[in-house]
Amino acid sequence: MLALLCVACGNDQAPAATAPPPIAVTVMSAVASPVVNRVELPGRIEAVRSADVRARVDGIVERRLYQEGTDVAAGAPLFLIDPRDYEAQVQQAQAALKRAEAGHTNAASIVNRFRPLVSRQAVSAQEFEAAETALRQAEANVADASAALTRSKLRFERSTVRAPIAGRIGRAQVTEGALVSANAATLLTQVNQLSPISAVFTQSNTAFLDFAEQVRNGLIKVPNAAKVEVRLFLSNGQEYGEPGYLDFADLAVNPTTGSQTIRAVFPNSKRILLPGQFVRGRIMAGINTTGIRVPERAVQIEGESASLALVAPDGTVVRRNVGVGSQEQGDWIILSGLQPGEQVIVDGWHKVRPGQKVTAQPVAPAAAASAPSSAPAAR
Repeated sequence: MLALLCVACGNDQAPAATAPPPIAVTVMSAVASPVVNRVELPGRIEAVRSADVRARVDGIVERRLYQEGTDVAAGAPLFLIDPRDYEAQVQQAQAALKRAEAGHTNAASIVNRFRPLVSRQAVSAQEFEAAETALRQAEANVADASAALTRSKLRFERSTVRAPIAGRIGRAQVTEGALVSANAATLLTQVNQLSPISAVFTQSNTAFLDFAEQVRNGLIKVPNAAKVEVRLFLSNGQEYGEPGYLDFADLAVNPTTGSQTIRAVFPNSKRILLPGQFVRGRIMAGINTTGIRVPERAVQIEGESASLALVAPDGTVVRRNVGVGSQEQGDWIILSGLQPGEQVIVDGWHKVRPGQKVTAQPVAPAAAASAPSSAPAAR
């Protein structure tokens, strides 16, 4: 009877719990290969040359001589300020010059007449010296009157306001009948040279230092530092058709933002780029010799950070933050945090957690670049 009770108790015990099998994930082995070092920065369009057209004489604007929003040549007439007063000043200065020239002629004739008489003592030396002094004063009067005539001609010429540079001219800031002033430097309009045109970007000084160190260490190679290509993307996401090239890097650091300024020049024959326009620039800053490509779906983006799920040598999952560069043909370029040969989980990372055992299966080469993401990355 006791034996039967023991058998019955043994049958009532539940079977021992078994651990679930490891989850299967798809992995790829990280491989370092040369990739273009793309740096994306926000920027703003600026005219290569920009000139404020201001009044240089006082007067009433009589006419506007240009069509707003058109291209003008350097020296093209833009405004006419009432020139009658300045024309009269020119005539007055011409008369003063003629009067000074007549006085010079008279003083010169007296000196020429006295010169032979001095030797015969028909004229005293004192009288001859006074005649020579009067001649020198007459020469100074001629020079003064000539300068006054030049000055009055300049004022008269400036009554016709001309374009200081060639470019696209903006709308008029004054209308006919407006009183403008040279002392107040009244703004009349603005001329901007739009082709070529500049794009200005700012980059942190830390990023500049890191880039310089990578170049020194051979991690990044810059084949031609004098011709670094830049691609622009407009505010609607469309890529600007023509590439530009860096032409300036500021050697001063902004003490407020800790950033440096760089500039690129672009052709702009169709006038698509306009001053003040916000753009994004993609700078082809050399070749990264140790770049690693990872499919977009393998990278988990959370705010400003990016991470990857890896399979450690013991078969467990490891989560690691990485530094990402640009996106290229469906891949992220990993700049830091990942070593060649490490196993990156491409599909299935959303089903596992760090420390969990998994079964790693290699991803098909074609699927690594084209297969859809098994789960959307957090953004």
